[in-house]
Amino acid sequence: MATVPIERALRDAQPGSFWLDAADRPAARPPLDGATTCDLAVVGGGYSGLWTALLAKERHPDRDVVLLEGDRIGWAASGRNGGFCAASLTHGEANGRDRWPDEYEQLAAMGRQNLDELEVAVARYGIDCDFHRRGELTVATEPHQVAELHPSDPDDPHEAFWDREQIQAAVHSPTYLAAHLDRTTALVDPARLAWGLARAAQELGVRIVEHTPVTGIDGSGSSVVLRTPRGSVTARQVALGTNVFPSLVRRTRLLTVPVYDYVLMTEPLSEAQLDGIGWADRQGIGDSANQFHYYRRTADDRILWGGYDAVYNFGGRVADRHDQRPATAAKLAEHFFATFPQLDGLRFSHAWGGPIDTCTRFCAYFGTSHGGRVAYAAGFTGLGVGATRFGANVMLDLLAGEPTERTRTRMVRTTPVPFPPEPLAWAGITATRWSLAQADRNQGRRNLWLRTLDRLGLGFDS
Repeated sequence: MATVPIERALRDAQPGSFWLDAADRPAARPPLDGATTCDLAVVGGGYSGLWTALLAKERHPDRDVVLLEGDRIGWAASGRNGGFCAASLTHGEANGRDRWPDEYEQLAAMGRQNLDELEVAVARYGIDCDFHRRGELTVATEPHQVAELHPSDPDDPHEAFWDREQIQAAVHSPTYLAAHLDRTTALVDPARLAWGLARAAQELGVRIVEHTPVTGIDGSGSSVVLRTPRGSVTARQVALGTNVFPSLVRRTRLLTVPVYDYVLMTEPLSEAQLDGIGWADRQGIGDSANQFHYYRRTADDRILWGGYDAVYNFGGRVADRHDQRPATAAKLAEHFFATFPQLDGLRFSHAWGGPIDTCTRFCAYFGTSHGGRVAYAAGFTGLGVGATRFGANVMLDLLAGEPTERTRTRMVRTTPVPFPPEPLAWAGITATRWSLAQADRNQGRRNLWLRTLDRLGLGFDS
């Protein structure tokens, strides 16, 4: 597609998350001012922290819980993701079976139960977040990808293979050759899910403060003290849901790196445009490439289109200046119109980006510090919309000190290989991104670098 139409399509795109650009966004709660005490302090007002606070009150209604958010509730990854709420805890079946073959079936069942319970909670608390379980389609756009889409168990009711005729009948794109349907996946409005969880937690008695970054942690005494710019919190226990931001537990900081992901949102489609693409069931869609796109329809008939470029910036720092990347926005727009050429002329209303907390095993890890009084969960690698609820339960299990089905799993008891310090991290991640792009251009064949990572348990195909 020519440069001029792409520029026109992006000309009026607002630089920020569509989900957060809402007239009814809740007003910010006041910051902490002074010193306070509590039973449990939760750091982070995204999904990890919100689920932890909510579940803590459900388990023990009399527990005094304080949640501290450095900015606004849901402003970071929880308010700018694609809204794919997957059942998988292991970033897909292949990754889970490779890493924990003996317990994969258990982990898969726990993931489905977690998503079922999440759906029940959304209904129980009246969270209006467009939650719907229409499933997720993984589409083949190259011939070599088709065979990989057949379910490992043809009798599994949770998944199905669609041939070219079936996928073309459902969603009209000339690029589709076949598809795999995962019926378990739900989709949500991610910001409204976060706002709803905060409201529900507050109604149960959780004290929430915003614009209150935690600047330090001291566990030398009988309690844990969290320092903030205008006060402090003294707590019996602490749960850290800080996602991609530098952990208060310094020894875990090399376990994640921030990889930037970018997203476009279209203006609402007309009836004629909707008829032209089909997609009546509003499933989430992702393609099968290593550098993959993910996309979905919204409640007001827009299309969210994200992925492909996963950008690591030297030094691994999270900075606002990385949230906009015009070259990636133009590339995403070009790919969008190649997938749906019948939408030529459609414009984008929003363009944004942000970091994902990636770890070397591509799914969450867990642990404790400060004599078991501090728990943490991180490394969700883009799968946090659903899996953070599981992670919140793990943190509460760990703080309770009683083994559970969750904490007995090897996935919970082990940690990923850390990333090396710079400049090795940048060199390794850059080599991996280049190699994955080469594999996409070479019918999926993995070069020596990727095969070496596979042997070391560090490889992944997306």
